[in-house]
Amino acid sequence: MTKMPDIEDLTHEQKDALIIDLVRRLNELEGKLEKDSHNSSKPPSSDGLKRKPKSLRGASGARPGAQLGHPGKTLKRVAQADHVEIHRVAAVCDACGHAIGRDRVSVLPEERQVIDLPAICFEVTAHRIETAQCRCGKIHHATFPRDVSQAVQYGCQIKAAAVYLTQYQQLPIDRARQALSDLFGLSVSAGTVQNCIDEAARNLKPAVQQINQALQGAPVVHFDETSMRVGRSTHWLHTASTGTLSWYGSHTRRGQEALDSFGILPSFAGVAVHDGWVPYANYECEHALCNAHHLRELIFVWESTQQRWAERMIRLLRDAKIEVERSIADGKTALSAARKNHYRRRSRALIAEGRTPTRNRRASPREQTCVAGSSKALPIIYWDVWSATRPRCGVSWRTIACRSTTTRPNAIFACRNSSKRYRDAFAPHSGFRRFAPSDRTWLPYANNAVRLLMLSLGASPVMCLRP
Repeated sequence: MTKMPDIEDLTHEQKDALIIDLVRRLNELEGKLEKDSHNSSKPPSSDGLKRKPKSLRGASGARPGAQLGHPGKTLKRVAQADHVEIHRVAAVCDACGHAIGRDRVSVLPEERQVIDLPAICFEVTAHRIETAQCRCGKIHHATFPRDVSQAVQYGCQIKAAAVYLTQYQQLPIDRARQALSDLFGLSVSAGTVQNCIDEAARNLKPAVQQINQALQGAPVVHFDETSMRVGRSTHWLHTASTGTLSWYGSHTRRGQEALDSFGILPSFAGVAVHDGWVPYANYECEHALCNAHHLRELIFVWESTQQRWAERMIRLLRDAKIEVERSIADGKTALSAARKNHYRRRSRALIAEGRTPTRNRRASPREQTCVAGSSKALPIIYWDVWSATRPRCGVSWRTIACRSTTTRPNAIFACRNSSKRYRDAFAPHSGFRRFAPSDRTWLPYANNAVRLLMLSLGASPVMCLRP
């Protein structure tokens, strides 16, 4: 916990710096609280029980369940059953009491089939070798199979089951050991399960290398990474995949050191699709940002600021996805030039709307509420609004930067006061710039603390938002 400072002992410069730090920390905490798996890259497991998962695809307009024309599936009969069980008729007539002779019994063609598993148990195969002595006196011995090297060992099917349960079904080793015991009656140790995994890794090493080589020459590859626990330390699971190939690699680091060690990206010349993680930009290939991440970030902007351009961009991305899927279903390989130009024009127009200052576009009701004096932290996101060639006036404008490490923009405030007190207080902060009075645009107050800060400084907020 942070110790409460003695306000009376602080100078004006220290109080100003404290307010700036508190605002920064408050923005960070609010940003973390507003984010979950549907509007950020956080995993669904971090959502807890407060929010139900929601798909990024949106409503399709179709009714729930099977659609009209869907062929449907059900259990089908087999032509030849493995076993046939005849259920006998009563031996005595329940009407007259006479016995029914077997010569009067026939089997009806009606048949009901039951699909089930046989009793599962393990089998033991004993391997023995022959020996023979030639008439010349030499004794010959047969050899055991190459994969039968121990006096008692597990076979390949049991090893495959152990690897399948742990690597594909993601069961912990102890749970996989218990499943082998419950299903097959096998008393397998945790060490044996781990040995099966290690053996499979050695056998698959050539195939993994071939996948690595194939991905280096693929035209489009998707890259991603996520954290995982290995013992008590954090490792990173990196993936590279196409529609037919998937490659996985584990490393203690997340950034370029790990990506270089895998050997895919350093020699990759196609299109790398990723989430914008900074180390990816260090590789000389074409880059494409993942639209799933775009959707989550746009949802965060829309939910936190109610900016209409973000909502329309969400609809545009979803419409483009649906149209591409329909085009592929019709046997086409690409959209027409006219449709491509349509989506380019719409996306550029929406981006331009997002860059437009609030005073030059119609604000949403929630934005208007903020400007009117709401204390809710509702930052507005624009990108590269200000350029270095803006005209400057004779009045000295200094900016006070409210820095944030979240995805929220950096709120920059301009102040006419040029006293040394404020220069010293905010000298450590980057992003100081000069603006003409005409450049000023009201930004929603982040909270009451910012409002008090600005009133105490005689400052007016301006919009300077950079990612």
